[in-house]
Amino acid sequence: MTFDDFLKQSIKESQDKGLKRSLRTVAGTQGPRINLDGFESLNFCSNNYLGLANDSRLSQAALECLKKEGLGAGASRLVCGNMTAHQELEEKLARFKGSQGCLLFSSGYMANVGVISSLFGRDDMIFCDRLNHASIIDGILLSQAQYKRYPHVDMDALERLLQEAPETGKKCIITDSVFSMDGDLAPLDKIVELAKKYQAIVMIDEAHAFGVFGKHGKGLAEHFGVEKEIEIQMGTLSKAAGCFGAYVCGSRDLITYLINKARSFIYTTAMPPSIAAAAAKAIDIIENDHLTRERLHENARYLRAQLKLMGFNTVISESPIIPLVIGESHRALEFSQRLLRKGIFVSAIRPPTVPEHTARLRLTAMAAHTKDEIDFTLGQIQRIGKELKII
Repeated sequence: MTFDDFLKQSIKESQDKGLKRSLRTVAGTQGPRINLDGFESLNFCSNNYLGLANDSRLSQAALECLKKEGLGAGASRLVCGNMTAHQELEEKLARFKGSQGCLLFSSGYMANVGVISSLFGRDDMIFCDRLNHASIIDGILLSQAQYKRYPHVDMDALERLLQEAPETGKKCIITDSVFSMDGDLAPLDKIVELAKKYQAIVMIDEAHAFGVFGKHGKGLAEHFGVEKEIEIQMGTLSKAAGCFGAYVCGSRDLITYLINKARSFIYTTAMPPSIAAAAAKAIDIIENDHLTRERLHENARYLRAQLKLMGFNTVISESPIIPLVIGESHRALEFSQRLLRKGIFVSAIRPPTVPEHTARLRLTAMAAHTKDEIDFTLGQIQRIGKELKII
């Protein structure tokens, strides 16, 4: 088989299974309404929860930094790419999260891979929720640590695995805080309790919780009151914060260790300083704008309650991420395409992103959605759900 034949066959197999993906183009800003492939659509699949991705205050902060520090960082942080905006953002994040230190990474994927692969090795044991993000799984595989996957948020199963773990090496429990495809929450209070009992480290991925949960938007650790009891807190700046990049917060020693050991930090050019400046402004807004966060949760509660009343399977979502489990990939794709013809963009999420036979529509509420927009979307979802005999 030639290389071209291999590619064609692989693409055809994906298409036959309803798994072929393609890129769509958004022209203009991100918001509750977007220009998608030349047509206006209601946007119900963005992680721009608080609407900060097109907030003029962030743009202004970026522009001011561009004038002072230019566009690119020019090198890795350890060469000559460590700029004022990076340090100011790290200091602000450490203060905001109540940690001794913070380190920026260029993406959430790079943060998880870099942290896990540098901290753990063959003699260590990692306990991983079965629905953790792919970047966590890849970080574990790269580390070559032993690992056990426990059934999703099953604390009894996690405890049994901890009881059976060997005494040698480090033990670490790693979990998403808000699960990106089911929209439910990790029981961080119980995880911390088990970690203390069995002398394990805890690492959490706050990607979909940062800016969304907690009294001040610090994340699910704040929501559960366990901020001081989690050794490694990772999160992203590309969702509720509306920017790009990721952070890891923890002790000063942890940050020093990662600066010296995390390959995805050491061997990459630093993020543009203007992005760091915009993210710093986003943190100010997140910390002080409680009303926007409450609007987000009001919209999510209403959307979720109405979908449940219609008879859709929304799993056990407790966040602005609301899955509609359809089952087979072809049906989920058909549902998504019919919605798009009505001017509503909701992506069909299919394996391997989710387990086989659990393909779904992944709706996300935003603070900027109006009740009229939500009601119109709900009406179309109900109509198409009945046409496809899903409800």
